[in-house]
Amino acid sequence: MSMPTTVADGPFGNVTSLFPDGWEQAMEPPPAAGEAWDAPVDLGESRTRPLFPVDTLPGWIGGMVAAVAEETQTPADLAGCLALAVVAAAAGGKATVRIRGRWTEPVNIYTVVALDPGNRKSAVFDLMTKPLLTVEESLVEISKIRITEAETALKLAKATADKAAHRATNAEPDQREALTREAIALAQQAAAITVPCETQLIADNATQESLATLLADQGGRIAIMSPEGGIFDIIAGLYSGSANMEIFLKGHAGDMVRVNRQGRPSQHVQRPAVTMGLAIQPEVLDAIANVKGADGRGLLARYLYSVPESLVGSRTVEPEPLPDHVADNYSARLAALAMALVDRDEPAVLTLTPEANAVMLAYQKVTEARLGKGGALRSILKWASKRDGAVARLAGLLHLAEHPTDGWDRPIEAGTLAAATRLGDYFTAHALHVFDAMGADPGRDAARTLLDHLRANPMPAFTKRDLFRAVPRADFRTISDLGPALDLLEEHGWLRQQTPPPRSARGGRPPSPRYHLHPALTRYQG
Repeated sequence: MSMPTTVADGPFGNVTSLFPDGWEQAMEPPPAAGEAWDAPVDLGESRTRPLFPVDTLPGWIGGMVAAVAEETQTPADLAGCLALAVVAAAAGGKATVRIRGRWTEPVNIYTVVALDPGNRKSAVFDLMTKPLLTVEESLVEISKIRITEAETALKLAKATADKAAHRATNAEPDQREALTREAIALAQQAAAITVPCETQLIADNATQESLATLLADQGGRIAIMSPEGGIFDIIAGLYSGSANMEIFLKGHAGDMVRVNRQGRPSQHVQRPAVTMGLAIQPEVLDAIANVKGADGRGLLARYLYSVPESLVGSRTVEPEPLPDHVADNYSARLAALAMALVDRDEPAVLTLTPEANAVMLAYQKVTEARLGKGGALRSILKWASKRDGAVARLAGLLHLAEHPTDGWDRPIEAGTLAAATRLGDYFTAHALHVFDAMGADPGRDAARTLLDHLRANPMPAFTKRDLFRAVPRADFRTISDLGPALDLLEEHGWLRQQTPPPRSARGGRPPSPRYHLHPALTRYQG
């Protein structure tokens, strides 16, 4: 290290600046030879994906999920997430969960499972959703009878009102006022008769306009169930030319929707409830992330994601078939739930027992603690901010599934809420993985880039300024850009930041942070 040969006249309170950057660290002794390093953690391993907790589901659903997973040799995650969406399709718009005060959550949910082709998604989708389609067929037959009755009543009421109007028109002056009042009253009675639409519980794909119409026609609820991801193309603007997600945002939150249809009066859907149960290919997740406004407006934060490990290559070629009694029980209970709720005009309000409320409060505290700076959920802040609400919705679904004919007459128990929190933890782990893959955690991408650079150009020790000079400027435009990547590499054990030496009383610029590289990387030098 060269030393300056001359020093300018004047006070010497800032002589540190005369020396090259990092000279203080150069005087620092190296770490002791025996100082141990733990094995570093791969940057992808921290995003472990747990298995779907089948035991959180009521027996008739859990048995179906396990049996379908066995027969199709697919991860239970696929059947499990679809089962939750199917229950939501049966109950969505017909029940809400009151947590405390004015905080309520509807029981409709958006689930999306990502698996590569060849994983028999369509087979699982058919087995899990077909019973709901059977229920829909029964409801269609009932609705046809009601449509006929309403149309007949409307025709008679209009005819009666028309006759009354004719009498009023031709009446003597002294009778005209009374007959006019009678004609108006009869016309109002006719106008109050509504002819219902044919019942539909499930749609495959729907544009924003058609979905709004379906919501208006179906009493404010509809489910989009599909073994493909075509709905995301529609959201991205397949038919409209621009991203249009308003109905999907409001349909999840339950915010009022105005429906304007040509030739018909506008309608207000006060509490829309859209449910989604999708099975897609993993690359569709990238397409979702690229939908303009999907992240900023919170669409991505509304989904419960699942990305299970594929079983292809390790499947049993002679699995146990789905037992008939398991499938029949699943169909019967699902039908009982749907039929018990279908005629409710106002949503049933589900409440929590004091013990369940305590479980919910404890979970909220955990979520809140992890949302702060440096918290485990900070990188998925928007999604995690909806986590507690999602758990409340899941608790409502589990409760109704456990008590399909009278769940609204009893509160949600602590055990049910605890099961919902386990599902919440499951979906949280998968959301972390998904948003990492989507690039929603830029610090992790930067850390991978930096780790690749250090593998190719290992340095046993370096300062932050030294590293900034060495890395490509296209990857790190400013020295501050290195900070999050260095922090993450240190957290995973690839680096160690050394304790800086005591600051001189003379002040001056603080020394650049100094790091030591894990020996596993320095060995790359040969």
